[in-house]
Amino acid sequence: MGATGLATTGMTDPDRIWNEASVRLRSEIGEGPFSSYIAPSAVRMDGSGNLILVTPTGYARDWVRKNALRRLNELWLGLDGLSRRLDVRCRAEVSSAPPASAIAHQALASAGLETPVSPTVAPVTDGARAVRAAGLQERLTFDSFVEGQGNAFALAIARQTASWADGHFNPIFFCGPYGYGKTHLLNAIAWEAQRLRPDARVVYLTAERFLSTFVKAMQDRSTAAFKDSLRSADMLLLDDVQFVGGKASTQEELLSTLTALIEDGKRIVLSADRPPMALTEVEPRLRSHLAAGLTCPVEPADRSLKIAVAQNRIAAFARLGVVDGEARREVLEQLVDRTPGSVRELEGAVNTLAAAAGPRLTSLGVDEALTLLGSALRGGPERRITVDEIQKTVAEHFNMKQADLLSERRTRAVARPRQIAMWLCKQHTTRSYPDIGRRFGGRDHTTVLHGVRKIEELMPLDDQIARDVEALTRKLRG
Repeated sequence: MGATGLATTGMTDPDRIWNEASVRLRSEIGEGPFSSYIAPSAVRMDGSGNLILVTPTGYARDWVRKNALRRLNELWLGLDGLSRRLDVRCRAEVSSAPPASAIAHQALASAGLETPVSPTVAPVTDGARAVRAAGLQERLTFDSFVEGQGNAFALAIARQTASWADGHFNPIFFCGPYGYGKTHLLNAIAWEAQRLRPDARVVYLTAERFLSTFVKAMQDRSTAAFKDSLRSADMLLLDDVQFVGGKASTQEELLSTLTALIEDGKRIVLSADRPPMALTEVEPRLRSHLAAGLTCPVEPADRSLKIAVAQNRIAAFARLGVVDGEARREVLEQLVDRTPGSVRELEGAVNTLAAAAGPRLTSLGVDEALTLLGSALRGGPERRITVDEIQKTVAEHFNMKQADLLSERRTRAVARPRQIAMWLCKQHTTRSYPDIGRRFGGRDHTTVLHGVRKIEELMPLDDQIARDVEALTRKLRG
């Protein structure tokens, strides 16, 4: 029977076929696996015209191939009047596949039943193509984001934004230091928003990509296509917006784009290393638009959050088979303490350790782990830090005299910095509790132990103390 005959006895619209096949598959494999691996996926067409099931992650792709693809193709072939088969790939492998609505037209055309039409999301120019979800990283999802006190509010807002929930704030503006999760949140929003609304146009790009694509569009005289690509977005996510500062034409284009999207009720999510009104290099009118919605700070990670991030990263390597089991707690603590910068820097150290240790990671002690890392840690070999240096640095940080830390004064303004200094001494020197006590005005070792434990207890609970410890550690590490 020819393609036309088949088309009359079966369905040809992939959306309808997928809906029917997935309902049957759900009943066969159960709600849990279906919700985890099949529901977040969508049917697309690759550049060669083949139908593919696009999963959100490589892990989901592998699960579908092993556990469901054969049965899914049996169901699909029983419904598809054009006798097509499905392959499966993850999003990272499929940069710009058209949605099912475009596939339907192309399928009918290939069967001689309809005149071919251009896919509804097909880009017009290279510049337009470049702004369609360019640069998303597969691993940066909500599942891999580690929540802590410093980012809990930003994470809650990110989840709400990704759910397409009705809200009063537009744009959403995430701000905070480099390497503490802003890009992760924007990626996670993009992935989740696209999963929940597969037919929506979600556009993610960095400010640098926005700039370079706009400049190329002007050179190619294709600015109209560039503008259409952005202004047709249902959600626009722009990362590191501080980099548009000082570039008048780019700022003007961004302002026009934001204005058009807001007027059309579209969602806008942005990030920068500072709050909007602190972006002094950005033109005042644009700053005002950036600050008109909701500003969400992403605070530096405290020690407990960094340890959780390291554990999460190693767990991801374990799932991939790179390592076997978990690293020892004391190894992770040393990693965290010796990478006092951003979470991104910490992840780099974890990556290096996992690659160097492989299956031996779970049995590594601190000394062997540090030997494997070598110069990957900041500054290479650890610089020796003295008790005197810690006392001077803490006193300067809290605008007090070093003698105050050694005195008998017990006011909160002195006692808390003293406890922080004791904690830093225990973390960054080899001195014992009695020795540290002697160097703090002849105090008993139990006083030092109490101070160290108090700071350990307060860091996860008190944002200011966590920030103070983070800043002091950076100063001591140089």
